[in-house]
Amino acid sequence: MDDRQGAVLAQQRQAEPASLPALLRYFLRLGTFGFGGPIALAGRMQQDLVEQRGWISAQQYKEGLALAQLAPGPLAAQLAMYLGWVQARRLGATLVALAFVGPSFLMVLILSALYVRFGGLPWMQGLFYGIGAAVIAIIARSVLKLVRMTLGRDRLLWVLFTASALVTAWTESAVPGLATALGGPTSLGVLWKILVYFAGAGLFVFGSGLAIVPFLYGGVVQRFHWLTERQFIDAVAVSMITPGPVVITVAFIGYLVAGLAGATLAAIGVFLPVYLVVVFVAPHFHRVAKSRQVKAFVDGVTAAATGAIAGAAVILGRRSLHDLPTILIALVTLALPLAPWKIPEPVLIVAAGLVGLVLKGAAPAAG
Repeated sequence: MDDRQGAVLAQQRQAEPASLPALLRYFLRLGTFGFGGPIALAGRMQQDLVEQRGWISAQQYKEGLALAQLAPGPLAAQLAMYLGWVQARRLGATLVALAFVGPSFLMVLILSALYVRFGGLPWMQGLFYGIGAAVIAIIARSVLKLVRMTLGRDRLLWVLFTASALVTAWTESAVPGLATALGGPTSLGVLWKILVYFAGAGLFVFGSGLAIVPFLYGGVVQRFHWLTERQFIDAVAVSMITPGPVVITVAFIGYLVAGLAGATLAAIGVFLPVYLVVVFVAPHFHRVAKSRQVKAFVDGVTAAATGAIAGAAVILGRRSLHDLPTILIALVTLALPLAPWKIPEPVLIVAAGLVGLVLKGAAPAAG
């Protein structure tokens, strides 16, 4: 077969979209085994659905990625929903959302139940002693990646990033008053507060799923006192050892606050705005996709969100890196990606947990 015949076959494959059941099976597998963060998951979708299977055209993928980058919400989940919309409009977006998010949601529920049952035991505390230190290093590394990807040499974006980082680190809140505004009146029930707060917080996820961390910290820990600082760091860690979108950490938080109902409403709250954006914006997206004003706005928001993540890393680092062992764990975690071989982040986190378990067992007084 020559190159011309290969190109013809590739075009034929791209002209033959997959059946909806086949697409759902794909996203169910990706949601179950997909690690590496939003950029890695988006890359997997391109390689699998565009280049190998030809179920999605290159143009459709580019439009979906542009929407996911321009609109608020977790990038990988939004891209998946858009590709489901391309396949079967609202039904496709709905079912793909459930297939992609469902596996990590169930895993978080299991981990949440184990955490509630065994969280007070020394071995569980030892695991998260090491995991918390590794999480801080991974967040710091993510900030460096986002800085390289989004800021470039644009002075205005650097000013926004720096100001956001300093304000977040100094005030220990991403946006002062945001938690109060999103939390609703104090007279409302806790389940309603969970739904409204996480739905509002989901609208501030730009650039990375980790962008939600500083916003959640300001509300979950400081405003409502639903979680202690230690529990909040553990919640972020749980999202990193499970596949799928990082913002699934909200299910862990919701479970600690109000059990299964809290976890379910937190997950619905954070993903519902993303779903609505896809369903209602996708049909008209091509009209604004190339707007310079829209892109400039998103660049500015992303720079500010990246700064907020950096500030959150400082805040959480002050709480987690409180002795020599945790500092060493964080430094090693930060340096390991420089090694010639690639170590997946979940492996780093599990290894840090085992180290913490050993250290806590050998020296219970540590931390």
